[in-house]
Amino acid sequence: MSRGTKFSLDFGSSWDDGWNLESETKAKIIIIEEPSKHALILQKEKRRGKAVSLVGPFCLSDEAAQKTLTILKKKLACGGAYKEGWMEFQGDIGPKIREALEALSFCFKKPK
Repeated sequence: MSRGTKFSLDFGSSWDDGWNLESETKAKIIIIEEPSKHALILQKEKRRGKAVSLVGPFCLSDEAAQKTLTILKKKLACGGAYKEGWMEFQGDIGPKIREALEALSFCFKKPK
């Protein structure tokens, strides 16, 4: 335990009516939208010294997101993954990703 934190005994149990375990599963609610109603953000990160381009958040079903990712990876000739509503692509290829997604009728947020 790190310094300065308080010890808490209420993790996963209810103290009101005995020792009943709480089984609260928080369901993820995803509203599936059309590609033209997305407001995507394009970011660049460095991971282990390599550039990674991130695009998201996508409001698609997992199957539709995987199909879109496959199309983009073939078109851009790079590797990538879909994690938690964001697509990750290897390399600093932001302008190419933007053009490819706009060709698929996705919209981006305007920079401030």
